[in-house]
Amino acid sequence: MDLQLKGKTAIVTAATAGIGLAIAKTLAKEGTDVIITGRTQDKLAAAVAEIEANAPLGKVCGFLADLSTSEGVETLISQHPYTDILVNNLGYYEAKPFTEITDEDWWHMLNVNVMSGVRLSRHYFPKMLENNWGRVIFMSSEVGAFTPPDMVHYGVSKSALLAVSRGMAELTKGTGVTVNSVLPSATRSEGIMDYLRQTAPRPNMTDQQIEAHFFETYRPSSLIARMIEADEIASMVALLASPLGSASNGAAVRVEGGTFRSIL
Repeated sequence: MDLQLKGKTAIVTAATAGIGLAIAKTLAKEGTDVIITGRTQDKLAAAVAEIEANAPLGKVCGFLADLSTSEGVETLISQHPYTDILVNNLGYYEAKPFTEITDEDWWHMLNVNVMSGVRLSRHYFPKMLENNWGRVIFMSSEVGAFTPPDMVHYGVSKSALLAVSRGMAELTKGTGVTVNSVLPSATRSEGIMDYLRQTAPRPNMTDQQIEAHFFETYRPSSLIARMIEADEIASMVALLASPLGSASNGAAVRVEGGTFRSIL
């Protein structure tokens, strides 16, 4: 399917691995000119090379910056002041008992996971409205809808993104701009497997056994009962980013394998 993205420009934050890299690859394959951000030059260069090898139609540019800081955001927007598509993917997670989450932990989580996207959107969103076309996509999470007790601060940060996204969407009425959030579930990566290994009930379990145990114990409502692949999430993001996704606005789009037992 042609997503009609040729000639569009996109910024995908934190795109040197995982979901961000998959999104950047998918957009580039559709002919989008993509800017990816990262904090490590070696990883950034490797990601650019991987995207270029798999997506000859789109141009790709790597931008080294720490977008968890206002200074990093200012550096990016000073050199790349315009974009058609903004994918706010930067974020991190950690498990920690609620009573041990310090004020510093809270502020760091909110600064990285929420304020990075807020700062970027504050710059690019008005320009999209002026041009009467644009896409802002916030990468939230299934935990934005139900907060796990072992990572309350992470859940709060992802719930906040849902509120920001919906509130911004209200400002797009009658325009060609859309703002949506995407809620993935556990997505296959080395990072998530490291986390899941900590949940293993006994030693010497294989990764396959650990994954099965996780879904049986912690996500029993999942209808697919497996990890989601980054490419599956990227496909949904690309559709939302395209002109073909214009009817989706202000939505919290679930890509979580049916974990939520809800019809809405």
